[in-house]
Amino acid sequence: MALLSDVIDPELGSNIVELGMVKGTEVDPGGQVTVTVALTTMGCPLRAQIQRDVRNRVASLPGVSGVDISWTELSSAGKAKAMAIARRNIAETAPDTEIPVTTKVLLIASGKGGVGKSSISVNLAVALATEGMTVGLLDADIWGYSVPRMLDLTGRLEGAETERKILPQTREVGEGTLKVVSMGLLVDDEQTALMWRGLILNRAVRHFLEDVLWGPMDFLVVDMPPGTGDVQMGIAKLLPRSEMIIVTTPSRSLQNVAGGAAFWAASPSPPPSPNSAWRVPSGA
Repeated sequence: MALLSDVIDPELGSNIVELGMVKGTEVDPGGQVTVTVALTTMGCPLRAQIQRDVRNRVASLPGVSGVDISWTELSSAGKAKAMAIARRNIAETAPDTEIPVTTKVLLIASGKGGVGKSSISVNLAVALATEGMTVGLLDADIWGYSVPRMLDLTGRLEGAETERKILPQTREVGEGTLKVVSMGLLVDDEQTALMWRGLILNRAVRHFLEDVLWGPMDFLVVDMPPGTGDVQMGIAKLLPRSEMIIVTTPSRSLQNVAGGAAFWAASPSPPPSPNSAWRVPSGA
């Protein structure tokens, strides 16, 4: 088990023993070792890497004649626990970004597109700014950006004069301030199609969090892309202390898909009590 603690789940970034994925080991008199490993899903694309790491480490022990791996799947409770552990570990080693540590980050997500996620993101950000707060609005839907059109923003993002950083577009809203960053403010044509793959999309979002001079903010509202892909996982690692609002419509099929978004967003700590939870202003 000590050796298996060196096997890291490549997706969750924590060792498989701490995550509760090692369900048992057996050693027969001939030195044949069987390790039972529970995956978050039986179709895990990184299963081969976990298998290779487990075999290499166990086989290094003296007296081991062979290594077998028995695969199973974590229960719903086990998946939630593993995700909570992973998020806690990531939070303790979160990379540096330009988002102040005092800023409350709200990720607005959905299982599918077309359910009103961007509308809620924009209206929530505007409502918070109207209440006198400084609010950042990050359009992380890189290939389906819609925030600039909703806010009637034009032009391009500009660089800061004294630092090699990008300045968000800023406008006064009521008694507060709204700071907006979107891929739609970096392309020349709103109709430009960004045929980018996951790694490039992830770099774009990281660029928005590390290289934009956001400055002091009370809130950062992030309009997430729909689904649970590379961008979502990247943001979760960059902003591990964020909270999430998942948007769906009453359709049963859409509610089921929204549940997938809720799983990977599971928080390592219990939700706040009603008395301590923040309240959406009446204008939202």
